[in-house]
Amino acid sequence: MHEVGVMIEVVKTVEKFAKQNSITKIETVVLQIGEISSMVPRYIKACYPMASEGTILENTKLEIEVLPCNAICKECNKVFNLLENNHKCPKCGNDDFDILSGREFNIKEIVAC
Repeated sequence: MHEVGVMIEVVKTVEKFAKQNSITKIETVVLQIGEISSMVPRYIKACYPMASEGTILENTKLEIEVLPCNAICKECNKVFNLLENNHKCPKCGNDDFDILSGREFNIKEIVAC
């Protein structure tokens, strides 16, 4: 479960940001995770309490936004959700595409009290 190591790094990053900006209390951390990211949102949520224990983030809320996996068809340039359309363009049926989004893993927001 590589999510544990990733969450420990997220906590370190947020702590560093808080220190640099003289933030002493954080209410919420918001992450963005793409639909086809190697991170599993439910595992991220499960790891968060352990990763944040004993830090400024202990007892803070973690919110996760799942970003859609969008692709663009190389044949007709239609932008579509890759997973909802079974890896085929809904306009022309082509299965040759470029992925535009869905692999992200970002710290979107840090809400201070």
